[in-house]
Parts: sequence; C-alpha cells; structure tokens
Amino acid sequence: MIQLETAVIRRHLPMGADYRLLEMETPRISDAVRPGQFIHLLVPQSAGLTLRRPFSVFRSESGRLSVLYKLVGVGTAAMQALREGDSVSLMGPLGNGFPAAAAGAFPVLVAGGYGVAPLYFLAQRLASKGRLFVGAATSADLLCLDDFRELGWPVTIATQDGSVGVAGLVTAALDAWLAAEGKGRSLEFFACGPNGMLKAVGGRAIDRGDKGWLSLDRHMGCGAGACLACVQKVRKSGAETWARVCKDGPIFEARDVVWDEPGLGENKP
Repeated sequence: MIQLETAVIRRHLPMGADYRLLEMETPRISDAVRPGQFIHLLVPQSAGLTLRRPFSVFRSESGRLSVLYKLVGVGTAAMQALREGDSVSLMGPLGNGFPAAAAGAFPVLVAGGYGVAPLYFLAQRLASKGRLFVGAATSADLLCLDDFRELGWPVTIATQDGSVGVAGLVTAALDAWLAAEGKGRSLEFFACGPNGMLKAVGGRAIDRGDKGWLSLDRHMGCGAGACLACVQKVRKSGAETWARVCKDGPIFEARDVVWDEPGLGENKP
C-alpha cells in the first residue's frame, strides 16, 4: 500500500565527492518496503521544483530507510542542504521489487555505479549468498563495497579507467567468471545500472537459459502509474505492449524487455 509519510533526517553523509547517503526515520514506509522498490521524495522547496524525485532504497531496518544519491542536478543540489532533524515528504513504497531467488539458483548481482543501492538491500534479504560484480567509470564511483563484503559476498570490480580491478566494462569481468565458474550452474541474475549494461546482462541470462531481473530507470512524473511518463516497451503474452516502469516495474525479467532505443549498446556501467 502506497503511503505518504513525513520523514525525519537522521544522517546525511558524504560518500566521496559526488555521492551522499541520506538516512531517514520513516517507520511506516520502512516496515513495508521490499528490495527493488523505491520512494518518491519531495526535494526542499528552495529548489523551486514541484515533482518528486525517485530513489532506490539502499537500506531499511529499525524504522529507518536510507538512499544513495549522486549530485547531478538542481534537485539533488538542493538536497545537500538537508540536515539532521529536518523533515521531508516521502511517498512509497513504489514499484514491484525484486522476486526471491529460485531455490537452488546461485544469485549473481551486477551493478553499474550507484546501482549498488537496491542490490545491497537485496543481498541483505536473499536466503543464500552469491557474487557481486560492480562496474564504474573510475575508483571514485565505487560505493559501499565493504558493506557487501561484511555480508559475506565476494566482490569483483571493473573500472573503465583501470584504476581498480579489471580494466573495462563490468561485463568483461562477468564473462571471465562465467567462463571459469558459471558452466553447468543454475544462476539467477539481478542487475541495476545504465540501459546498455542491463541489456548486456539480460542477454547473457537469456543465452544461458537463466532468469535475469533488471531494474529499469526512466524519468518519472507521478511515480504511481497515472501520468505515463515512464513507459517501456515489453513483451506480454507473445505481443509487444507498453508497461509503466514506476508501477509495473521497475523490475522486469530480461525476456520481457524490448530494447528498441537507437544505438543502445554496452554504455558506461
């Protein structure tokens, strides 16, 4: 059930130069949210913005909910001013969330940049541990990896500038692992990141005959499925149709997504 709740800021921490961790006391939404769902936050009115901003949930426990965000525009710039004790309006939980991993399947998590956020929440809740692959442009874009390691998840890193881990796209690191350790195993993929990465990971899942759950990101207006601003072409019952990412997603199985954006490739993970 979608709820409106006034959340109180409890922590607001820098996570490197361009990223922030915002922790809020929001007991009703925190108790209800599942991995892969998101919240809609009304940014401070000083920004002069009317639309809420969607954020994946990074952590939810003990009546508190945390999100990771990157400083990318007017809305997130205004959010920097939030301090402990301030209040913000939240709407949530929104979206469908990740399904539970199938019994006997080895979970493979693939993140691009701050796509680690919903995957960490998922890793906390999965019944069995798997492996995390993280891709980023540089080492400065790698976030919260020690949090995964504390859960007992092995982490493989790829950076496009070669500053940490494998040099190149995260799919190169994933392919090497699949060739060495993935043969003959039942895997289940969970991915969050840019579209090119999602398409690539989903394609690998399909080629192997495994499930691939993709967290899609689209510009959203209402966040509740009414405005149709975030539609995605999908396959349903053998025919192509349109789905609302905010309500019917944001999680879609790889076989259901129709990637028809011109020039879409394996863009920056």
